[in-house]
Amino acid sequence: MNWTPNKVTLLRVLLGFLAVSAFGHGAWLNLLGVALTVSAIALDALDGHLARAKKMATPVGAQLDILGDRMIENMFFTYFAVVGMVSLWMPILFFARGAATDFLRALAMKAGHSGWGSGAMFQSSLARALVASRWSRGLYAGLKCLCFCYLGLELALTRGPVALLGPVSLDMHAAIRAGAQTLAWMTAAFCLLRGLPVLVEGWRFLASQMAAGNPNGAARGDAA
Repeated sequence: MNWTPNKVTLLRVLLGFLAVSAFGHGAWLNLLGVALTVSAIALDALDGHLARAKKMATPVGAQLDILGDRMIENMFFTYFAVVGMVSLWMPILFFARGAATDFLRALAMKAGHSGWGSGAMFQSSLARALVASRWSRGLYAGLKCLCFCYLGLELALTRGPVALLGPVSLDMHAAIRAGAQTLAWMTAAFCLLRGLPVLVEGWRFLASQMAAGNPNGAARGDAA
């Protein structure tokens, strides 16, 4: 098969679905889910490498890559919220942040801006570093992988009728739970931090577009 970045993106989404499907069905399937999680997040780096190496980077491919990220984030956090391992606010936060930033990016792209390079809508070097730099994307992917794998290992080792560690003390269980909550909220905090420049610059762009398209200050829907 001639692998393209878009095919790799679709493959990692499929692996994410399989990982979430494996969780909650016994210790060994939980471990399989952890292995599939690592594979899905590792492929996130591979599709970008292929796009650069084969000179196949396109705006549509970039949007498909972002869509894959959103699907995987929401799948994992929704599952772990449903089984009570993270707060219900976690998938809500990721969904709301993703919807807002993707909406603003789409408006900017329609006006000729992009998320990278000289045509990017970001005005400051700090914003570009937080959103588009390799270290930022790598750190974010690493945090997500660590968080999802930790929660999957907690399922395999301490939960369910066939927990690999067997019964654990209340103190150990509390420590494991504290680690899971810390990782989950660290991932959420960095997600919000990376989205902040998009929200700020995107809101400025949206406000300027609305002002340019409505010079007389007429409210929408106030046609005579």
